[in-house]
Amino acid sequence: MDFDVLVIGAGPAGMAAATRAAELGARTAVVERARLGGTCVNSGCVPTRVLAKTARLYREVRTARDYGIVVHEPAVDWPQLIRRVRTTVDRVLDAKGYGEAMQRLDTTLLEGEASFIGPNEVSIDGRTVTATSVILCVGGSARRLPIPGAEHAALPSDVLDLPDLPGSVAIIGGGHTGAQLATIFDALGSRVTLLDLAPRILTTEDSDVSTAVTEGFRSRGVRVDVGIGGVDGIEKHDDGALEIRWQGTGGAQSARVGAVVMAAGWPANIHGLGLEAAGISTARGAIPVDNYLRSNVPHIFVAGDANGTSMLVQAAVFEGETAAENAVLGAHRTTPHHLLPEGGFTDPDYAGVGLTEAMARERDAECAVVVVPYGAVERPIIDDREQGFLKLVTDRHRELILGAHAVGENAVEVIQAVASAMAAGTDVATLARVKFAYPTYSAIIGHAARKAVRGAGKDSW
Repeated sequence: MDFDVLVIGAGPAGMAAATRAAELGARTAVVERARLGGTCVNSGCVPTRVLAKTARLYREVRTARDYGIVVHEPAVDWPQLIRRVRTTVDRVLDAKGYGEAMQRLDTTLLEGEASFIGPNEVSIDGRTVTATSVILCVGGSARRLPIPGAEHAALPSDVLDLPDLPGSVAIIGGGHTGAQLATIFDALGSRVTLLDLAPRILTTEDSDVSTAVTEGFRSRGVRVDVGIGGVDGIEKHDDGALEIRWQGTGGAQSARVGAVVMAAGWPANIHGLGLEAAGISTARGAIPVDNYLRSNVPHIFVAGDANGTSMLVQAAVFEGETAAENAVLGAHRTTPHHLLPEGGFTDPDYAGVGLTEAMARERDAECAVVVVPYGAVERPIIDDREQGFLKLVTDRHRELILGAHAVGENAVEVIQAVASAMAAGTDVATLARVKFAYPTYSAIIGHAARKAVRGAGKDSW
């Protein structure tokens, strides 16, 4: 074989897999058809976070007068913002040092399109290479809905190519990406309509999180229409405006907007890989894997979006490392996804880890749930960011933390701290004794843990 491990895809999962495999002494190669870093760094998470940072700054400037700072009315320089995004992407890539790491670990980079021609053979733009094990880390991509006028809509990555900040935007899809884009455009001054077929936005989050974020959106004038019957089509008018039509809860609806963004679905990039030549099975647009991230072909592993388990960067990195260890050392390591925190930089922010309240009650009807409002902690009051809460879900004996969910400023950082405690096996009583710095947002964790130890109910404070 040319290589011990061949990694296809150089996004978060692929680079984690290649790095770990090489560290373990495997002869490793990475195949990439575009830029190292994948969608996340180049057109996904990093650019979105820069836009979210801009939205946050814009909000802070507008409220600075409340703290005695006199400012003129701010304005958005859209071209400058996009330049900032692209510069930041380059800086992140430099900081990660993918190229240097590959040289240091003697990892081979193969540029081009990969396609299986056999279980152990892959063609890369006509060149055939062989490998003992293959790790597929091909990621996913945004889906364009099959509706009339779909070509007039932008995909999330296309937002960076908009010539100007649109005065109004319709966003199709209320998942993580759709919700974050709704916050960004709303904060920068666009009128936003957020549409989703599901009965609520952020369906993978705790229902109270979904409700709170929805209420926050609506309080600022974002039109949120969920449980719609479908999008009928998009029409482009002579003046460049777009008219989007959908079946709302009250019947046929329409909106005239400057842009439409489709953030509905994220199918795996598995087409064109010649999976049938390797005998790899697929299901529901992804490649199913076992607990060790093996496909139905035991020496072919799948990490990241392509296995359909989780679409989070942190999951992709975790799975990439796991797949590499299993490929080199033999199947022995699994990925406990319930310990992976997730969240979004919306307004308000939201985050969660572990079981939602509904999941926990389905397993144990007597599980304990406590909720502490942000307004019970000093730091949110100081920052005038009292909107939000932290929910802690524990077992019936109030020993194990089953899950935690938050809405509010710095919610992702707050949940990260709880996730660390869960990963360490910290029980609730121990967490209640932790002393948090004052005044901080994370201090709310101590409040919630102490409330859980006292046995206080969900609705009491």
